[in-house]
Amino acid sequence: MRDPSSLPPLVLVLVEPAGPLNVGSVARLCANFGISQLRLVAPRCDPQGEEARRMAVHGGALLAAAATYPTLTSALADCRRVVATSGRSDPEPYAVTPPETGLSWLLAAGCEAPAALVFGREDRGLSNDELLLAGRIIRIGTGSDYPSLNLSHAVAVVLHALHGQRLMPTGDHQINATALTAPTASDASDPAPRGDLEATLSDAEALLLDVGFLYPHTAHARMAKVRNLLQRAQVSPEEVALLRGMVRQLRWASRRSHP
Repeated sequence: MRDPSSLPPLVLVLVEPAGPLNVGSVARLCANFGISQLRLVAPRCDPQGEEARRMAVHGGALLAAAATYPTLTSALADCRRVVATSGRSDPEPYAVTPPETGLSWLLAAGCEAPAALVFGREDRGLSNDELLLAGRIIRIGTGSDYPSLNLSHAVAVVLHALHGQRLMPTGDHQINATALTAPTASDASDPAPRGDLEATLSDAEALLLDVGFLYPHTAHARMAKVRNLLQRAQVSPEEVALLRGMVRQLRWASRRSHP
């Protein structure tokens, strides 16, 4: 069993949950499986209402402390490793990772910055833009005739699998993390906080629009490709600082040449 003191603080994020019963059930599951925080992105129901509180049972304190954010980007700003779930049939922006591998990668995070599990809307899941905020995408295996799972049921399945990863001896855990995918440098070290990377990408987009490399009508799609590239690389805090310094210096040089 892994030493609990070596595990990162784990947060569970629900994006635009619409059902108070689901929110309350998820709060109870967080209490069941030792998840330290519940974060809600633009909830479409009352997460503190009577229905949610009734379903939370002994997770009531965790539900009461749940933080609300306007966007997924803001909810993940302090997180370094992020795993998002997807159950849709259309292609994801990058390859889906088996749950055991994605969750093993999540638990390999350092023990200071939070690591996040993200679940999408009950009716349509997560958008491509939201999935691109995650370092790994996982999908729960189901029967092909009816693959859709209730939100709280999906959370229960994933948290049960995560609990199993936590109980593994450290050596077995490390073997499992690399058994299905080749190890990379980004598996061994934590990536930069999402907030720092998003700020760098915002600076880069503004610069590339200024110099004419991007056009307003295509900027979103092209920056999604840049975000995909950096997300697959899982760039470190030092690499993000280097990129941001380059962008700022280029902006200064561009304005000096073309006042």
